Order: sequence, then structure tokens, then C-alpha cells
Amino acid sequence: MDTSDATMHIGELAERTGLSLRTIRHYDEIGLLKPSGRTEGGFRLYTQPDLERLLLIRRMKPLGFALEDMVDLLRIMEARATANEDDPDVADKLGRYLVEARERRETLREKLEMADDFVARLERL
Repeated sequence: MDTSDATMHIGELAERTGLSLRTIRHYDEIGLLKPSGRTEGGFRLYTQPDLERLLLIRRMKPLGFALEDMVDLLRIMEARATANEDDPDVADKLGRYLVEARERRETLREKLEMADDFVARLERL
């Protein structure tokens, strides 16, 4: 693996994503985000695509998807980007996740609306 400026250590990845080292290590352990390489000393090395994958994972978190669902979603997204993009099973699973994501987003929107109402009431006191 090329260890030029195109790679970053876990600390930089954590800083750029706002996630903890512990979270990133956990994602590695469960296969959600594997480092692209390691230094001779065994330190994890990440690339720009790894950063983008982690930012995508971070965007899934507020919707409350289980880690297993995140792994599945990432596999589906990768399959859609490859020759398997026309696979009806992949398309069906993606459709179901999209429906679920929209429902979860709507639930969050409703909660935010209630929170805004509560803050407004407090401000009027």
C-alpha cells in the first residue's frame, strides 16, 4: 500500500469525521469499515474512499439503523455500483431500506417539530 499523503491514520480520520477512535476501531472489528492498509508497525491506514464510507455510515446513524443493517446497506450500495446493479434482489432490498429510511426520517422530523415547540414555549416564559 502506498503510504503517501493519500492515506491517513485513525486519529486524522476520527478528527475529520467527528467520530471517536473507539467507534472507528469497533467498526473495523465488525467489518463495517476496514482500513485500506497498515503501516509496518501495524497502525491502520485509511484513504479518501474510506473517509467517504465512514461519512456515509455517520449519516445512517441518526436514522437508528442497526450495525448489521448498515453493513447490509453498504453491501447493497456497492452491488449497485458494480455489474450487479440490475439484480432484482438487490433492487428490492434497496427499495425496502429506502422506505424504512424515509419512515425513520419522518419520525425524526416529528420529534424535531415537538422539540421546537417545547423550546418556543420555554422562550415565552
